[in-house]
Amino acid sequence: MSSVKKATMILDKDYRISAIDRRIYGSFIEHLGRAVYEGIYEPGHPSADEQGFRTDVIDLVKELNVPLVRYPGGNFVSGYNWEDGIGPKQSRPRRLELAWRTIETNEVGTNEFAAWARKAGAEVNMAVNLGTRGVDAARNLVEYCNHPAGTYWSDLRASHGYKEPHKFKTWCLGNEMDGPWQIGHKTAAEYGRIATEGGQGDEWVDRRSSSSPAAARAAP
Repeated sequence: MSSVKKATMILDKDYRISAIDRRIYGSFIEHLGRAVYEGIYEPGHPSADEQGFRTDVIDLVKELNVPLVRYPGGNFVSGYNWEDGIGPKQSRPRRLELAWRTIETNEVGTNEFAAWARKAGAEVNMAVNLGTRGVDAARNLVEYCNHPAGTYWSDLRASHGYKEPHKFKTWCLGNEMDGPWQIGHKTAAEYGRIATEGGQGDEWVDRRSSSSPAAARAAP
């Protein structure tokens, strides 16, 4: 008769291989469907705050303890001009949005999302357009968001009511650029080059804006 061996398991709460980076529990918001408009932003909703953000949604995000949120996409970012989403809302252009075949009103943009993320207790992972745009637009966005003052883009941010820089720490370099469904999709070599150049440009701007350079990451 064969003997039956019993498995044993030892649990030790002090034993661990390494610390877990909280960013793996991050999420993202894209200008897609009801994610932004009627999702996090709906001025006419009973729970909307003074900026039009739904406080019921903010409360749920805070309850989930989401540490990081990527914005503004997603496929959306590959055709997005970030300058369309800054300044007075009444002056912002309505654009054909080709990724999801809608009209983008640009009511919510960089500054509004930064404000929403602070309310939700999350950091922003800002995505840059490497589909229809490139290094120049990316570095200008970093300057607009992170440089304290005294330059064109940082002073423009201040004139829009955001004197203090947002100090975004992580940046997403494009989105799914290998896919033919993506506006401006690229081969691996093409993406590798523009991602390297874009990340370098972002870092150079951020080095001059703070003591802690931004970390740029490749698109998923």
